[in-house]
Amino acid sequence: MGAIYLLRHGQASFGSNNYDQLSPVGHQQARVLGRALKARGIQPEVVISGSMQRHQETASGALEELGLALTPQQHAGVNEFDHENVIEVAEPRYVDKLVMMSDMAATGDPRRAFQKFFQDAVSRWVGGNHDDEYAEPWSVFKLRVVSALEDLVKATPSKGSTLVFTSGGTISVICAHLLGLNDSQAFTINWTLANAGVTRIQAGREGLHLIAINEHAHLETEQPSLLTYR
Repeated sequence: MGAIYLLRHGQASFGSNNYDQLSPVGHQQARVLGRALKARGIQPEVVISGSMQRHQETASGALEELGLALTPQQHAGVNEFDHENVIEVAEPRYVDKLVMMSDMAATGDPRRAFQKFFQDAVSRWVGGNHDDEYAEPWSVFKLRVVSALEDLVKATPSKGSTLVFTSGGTISVICAHLLGLNDSQAFTINWTLANAGVTRIQAGREGLHLIAINEHAHLETEQPSLLTYR
């Protein structure tokens, strides 16, 4: 049976001009991820990455540690949803990132304040009552991800493995799809996914089986401070 490893990207650069690039911690997480995959004896036949910078940088760091000098196939279907659009629809003032950061900083705990605001913004998006306001409604995002999963299955050799460098929203949708969960439960998964965590799917004649979700012991073992979620 084939194995599909869904690998969440390392920590992105919250609060910077380019959120999509990995932070210094994110680059370190990518290397730890690669070493963990190597320790498990994983030598993938197929490597796929989303087209986002944080996906590609995570892939680069991990593959270097794996000793694989190759360029992943890009598949935009495994890209994350447009979180900036979800934020700006919920609060139009936050088109200006300085305004958002100022509001969050005024709370005294900007990361916690942002998480609360973002959860509410995502709940509004997932609710489906305002689809015409979003560049990519939740229902469209789900369909895109499930269609991409079909492509991943087709690309995976029957006795081989595929590495997929992707994002938390994508992984959450796939897990919810395979477990038969509803939309709100899908994002309960999302909030708990660790950066550079590993989710494994087994693909065989009897279909797809979710073997592991959000494995992250490799981060805690290497250095507890590497365990991050945003």
